[in-house]
Amino acid sequence: MSVPVVAIVGRPNVGKSSLLNMLARRQVSIVDPRWGITRDRVSTIIEHQGRYLELVDTGGVGVVDADHLESHVEEQIRFAIDQAAAIILVVDALAGLTPLDQAVADLLRRASKPVILAVNKADHAGHEAEAGQFLRLGHGEPTCVSALHTRGREELLGRVVAVLGAAEAAELAEPVMKLAIVGKRNAGKSTLVNALAGERRMIVSEVPGTTRDAVDVRFERDGQTFIAIDTAGVRKRSSMSDLEFYSYRRALSSIRRADVVMLLIDAMVPVAEVDLKLARAILDEYKPVLIAVNKWDLAQDRASPTEFGQYLTRVLPALDYAPIVFIAARTGHNVDAAVEVALSLHRQARIRLTTSQLNAALQRILALRGPSPKRGTKPVKVYYGTQIAVAPPTLVLFCNDPDLVREDYRRFIQNRLRELTPFKEIPLRLWFRASGQSRGGRG
Repeated sequence: MSVPVVAIVGRPNVGKSSLLNMLARRQVSIVDPRWGITRDRVSTIIEHQGRYLELVDTGGVGVVDADHLESHVEEQIRFAIDQAAAIILVVDALAGLTPLDQAVADLLRRASKPVILAVNKADHAGHEAEAGQFLRLGHGEPTCVSALHTRGREELLGRVVAVLGAAEAAELAEPVMKLAIVGKRNAGKSTLVNALAGERRMIVSEVPGTTRDAVDVRFERDGQTFIAIDTAGVRKRSSMSDLEFYSYRRALSSIRRADVVMLLIDAMVPVAEVDLKLARAILDEYKPVLIAVNKWDLAQDRASPTEFGQYLTRVLPALDYAPIVFIAARTGHNVDAAVEVALSLHRQARIRLTTSQLNAALQRILALRGPSPKRGTKPVKVYYGTQIAVAPPTLVLFCNDPDLVREDYRRFIQNRLRELTPFKEIPLRLWFRASGQSRGGRG
C-alpha cells in the first residue's frame, strides 16, 4: 500500500517539529527553542478520516548550523519536497511575515506541489487576525493552528486529505520487524540506514553527533516491510550536553520499542564504556541483539573475523550468545546478511515450547552437575517448568525455594537451555517460583 508523503516545511523555529508531534498525537520529533535542532527528515505515519499519511518533519530552510551542515540539511529538505504529494508550509503568527517566509514560499511555488498554509502559534482567537498578512505568500487561505495548545488539528488535516483526494480504504501493512540501530558516535549508524533504505535518507557526516532524533525509516526486502530506527550516537554521560542527553534517552526508548537491536561496533576503535552501557541497556530490556562490526573493509587486515569475535566475547561477555556479522555500511557489504540474521533472532524470540519440550530439556540439564550451593544451605531443586510468554521467551521454573537461586545457577540454567532449545541466540527471562505458587517468585 502506497502512503502519500506530506512534508512539513518552513524557516527555522516556526514550530514544525511541534506541529508534527501535535498532528501525530505523540512525541516524534525533538522540540527545542534553539534553531537548527532538526536536521534529518523525521517521519511518522498517521491515519485521518480513513486515509493514511506519512508526515515528514524537515530542518529549517535557511538555517545556520553550528556544525556547518547547512548543505546537508537543505539536501534533506529538497528530498522531502521532491517525494511529497502535498506540503504544509508553516509560518509563525507571533513573528509575522518575514523575507525568509517569502523565500520558502517561492521555493515551494517552483516545486509545483499542492501547498497548505499553516499559521502556527495562533494560541487564541486574537492571534487569528494576524493570519491575513500571510495571504501575500500566494499559497491560498491560511489555516490557524497552535501546536502548543492543539488548536486547528482537525481543520488542517481535513485540508490535507481534501488536497490528496479520495483513496480506497485499506489497512496499512504492519512491519515485519522493527530494528533499532544503536552505537557510539561515528560508528556508521546513519550510513547503514541509508544502505538499508537505498537512498540518502539520513545525513552522513564526519561531525560527531550529527543525528539527534530517533528516526524511523521504512524499507523493503523481498516484498516485506521493515522499520530501521536510526538513533543518536552515544558518548560518556559526563560529556553529554542537555540535548545529547535527551537524544540518549530517545535511543533507550528506541531499544524498548524495537523487536531486535543491532549494536553497531566500530571496527577501527576499541570497544569502550559507551558500548558496554548500550549492551547493558539491551540486556535490561531482554531484546534480541545482533552485534554488527562496521567498517570491516578498513579493518580486516588487522584481525581475522575469528580473532575479532574472540575479542568481542572477552570485552562483552554478557552478550556472548549474540551472533556477530561483519559489515561495511559504506559499500553495502553484508548488510542484507545482517538483516537476515536479525530476522532469525526475531523468529527465535517468538517460538513457544510446549510444556513437555521444556521439561524434557530441563531433565537433561538437571542430570548434569550444576553450581554447588553455599555452605550450610540446601541445594536448589527444580521440579518442572512452563513457558508463559514470548518476545522475550519467559519461562517459569518451579523449585523448592526461589531464595536459594544464585546468579551462577541462573546462568547455568540459561546457558544449558540455549544449547537444548531453539533459543540459541536470544535472551531468556527465567522466573523461579516455589512449587505450588501461582504468583510471585523471583524474576
